Amino acid sequence: MQHPVVRQDGRPEDRPACRARRRYTAALAGWLAMAAAPASRPALAASNGSLQLDVNGEVRVTNNAAHNAYHFGAAALLKLPAHSIVTSTTWTPRSTFTGPLLSDVLSTVGAYGSQIEIHTIDDYTCVVPVADAVRYGAVLAYEMNGKRLKVSNFGPLFLIYPRDQFPLELDGAAGDAKFAWQIVSMTIKQ
Repeated sequence: MQHPVVRQDGRPEDRPACRARRRYTAALAGWLAMAAAPASRPALAASNGSLQLDVNGEVRVTNNAAHNAYHFGAAALLKLPAHSIVTSTTWTPRSTFTGPLLSDVLSTVGAYGSQIEIHTIDDYTCVVPVADAVRYGAVLAYEMNGKRLKVSNFGPLFLIYPRDQFPLELDGAAGDAKFAWQIVSMTIKQ
C-alpha cells in the first residue's frame, strides 16, 4: 500500500492519474452541457438545409410560444403565392428565380418597421429597406431554374432583386450587398 505524499500545506499531493481524471471529467461535463443546450432554429436550418424562415422584431403576428417571432416552415412558405424574377446576379448567369414576394412575407407577419436585418447560415448579416419589397418586387427564392435551392447553391432562401431591370440601382457593390443567400431569419427594425 502506498502512502499519499503530503504537501507543505497539509493537503495530499495530486497524483498524475487524479489530475488526468479531473481534466477528463471537466471536459466531459463541458461537452454534455453543450450537447444538452437547445440548438437555435437557424443552427438547425444550417445543419439540415431545410426550407424555413423566422421573422421577428417589429411584427404584429407571431406563432411561436414566446410570442416574439413568426416561424415559416416549408409548407407555410410554399403556400404563399410563388412569383418569378428572371435576372442575372454577380454569382449566377441569367436565371429564373422563384419564391414568395418579400412583401407577402412581410404582410403575413404584419411587419411595421423600416429596415430588414437579414441573417444567414454562415452568420452574414445585411440590412435592406422594407421599401425595397414593393419598389423592386424582391423575391425570397427557393428555386432557381425550376430546381430547389440547396445550401451548396444559395439555398434554402436567396433574396433576389430584378437586377437586369434596374442595372443603375442594383449593379455594383451596394446592389450586390442586398442579394443575401442561405437566409434563415429576418429581424424587422424601425
